[in-house]
Amino acid sequence: MNISIVVTQEEHYKYAQEICDTIESSALLRGTGIAKRTPEYIQKKMETGDAVIALNNGIFAGFCYIESWQHGKFVAHSGLIVHPDYRNLGLAKKIKSFVFDYSLQKYPEAKVFGITTGLAVMKINSDLGYKPVPFSELTTDPSFWKGCQTCTNYEILKSKDNKMCLCTGMLFDPKEKPKDPPKHTFNEKVLLRLKAIKQALFLTPKPSKEKN
Repeated sequence: MNISIVVTQEEHYKYAQEICDTIESSALLRGTGIAKRTPEYIQKKMETGDAVIALNNGIFAGFCYIESWQHGKFVAHSGLIVHPDYRNLGLAKKIKSFVFDYSLQKYPEAKVFGITTGLAVMKINSDLGYKPVPFSELTTDPSFWKGCQTCTNYEILKSKDNKMCLCTGMLFDPKEKPKDPPKHTFNEKVLLRLKAIKQALFLTPKPSKEKN
């Protein structure tokens, strides 16, 4: 197996539909909310050099793209996906590490952030130096939050004025002094507990009041 990870170019436009299909089917399988992407949007990211793709001798294996907000003050990595045939090989971490380093080169002054419900992504982010933060520390750009409208959990986010959702906000600030060992220890039990609390608060139907 010879998997290479590269910054996207015109030759990769043909993978846009497969990328969208893989992202959507993965979300449905996990039963999690996710903002939907179109092939046109994915291709636009490829055109601007704001995406990376993993290929195994020309066969699609994984993908991730970069979004910037507030004139480059904030950067987010979105659409991280690994094709089912290439999972459990550590490829997601390799893609994330690649796009993380690449985005720091392209946007050296930007804070890197993300929101996710996935523990695997949280673990990868933590290893890279992200820390969990409230949504108030993330971008205030309304176009970012507008991207959540196609997520199944959007009504929760909207009801909380973009301050809380089932997702966990994570942030890497390049101006913070690096620490060794890892900056922020990943505690899966704590995050699982937090996720369960959020689900209980936001997803459990409230009992209706009986009329006399």
